[in-house]
Amino acid sequence: MKKFIFTVLLGLSAVTTAHAAQGNAEAGKGKSVMCAACHGTDGNSLVTIYPKLAGQSASYLAKQLTEFKLGMTSAGKSGRVDPVMGGMAMTLSEQDIADVAAFYASQEITAGNGTANAAGKKLYLGGNAEMEVTACVACHGINGKGMPNAGFPALASQNAEYLKSQLEKFRNGSRNNDLNAMMQGVAANLTDEEITALAQYASSLK
Repeated sequence: MKKFIFTVLLGLSAVTTAHAAQGNAEAGKGKSVMCAACHGTDGNSLVTIYPKLAGQSASYLAKQLTEFKLGMTSAGKSGRVDPVMGGMAMTLSEQDIADVAAFYASQEITAGNGTANAAGKKLYLGGNAEMEVTACVACHGINGKGMPNAGFPALASQNAEYLKSQLEKFRNGSRNNDLNAMMQGVAANLTDEEITALAQYASSLK
């Protein structure tokens, strides 16, 4: 518990000091045109392997874009590695990132495609102490809205297929830009079935 509290405090500190540029949603709307093919014109991707960006906190979106860029400039040694998103982010300035993040944060997310289920709900709300799986609700909230000030993203209404793929990437270590490896630690002890159940449940939240 002490480690968890310390990690949250570190997250609060990091979010308040990072991404100082003030985003302009109207400017971001124009700059987001190149994102529409995968994420939709309003940030609600119809291709379920891609994330919905609508309604996500601007600070979280800015962090991810910054780390996609870092993944490219560091040759994968730090940041978040994705050849497609890395290439897209490389063209963005700090102001561009802030503007695009502000635009998507101002949009309303559509309903998720996941299905509520007992197994996913149990893990989301209670975790699994025996397997050292922390309850998702601790960071992402009872309704999956996240904790923007602490850097924890919203999961509610996100595409279930995208959530599943990210949990799998955290589990195998191919995504490792999470604060203090929190998500890697949680996902490491999840089975395939549990990942599917969690992704479906989180997506079904509103």
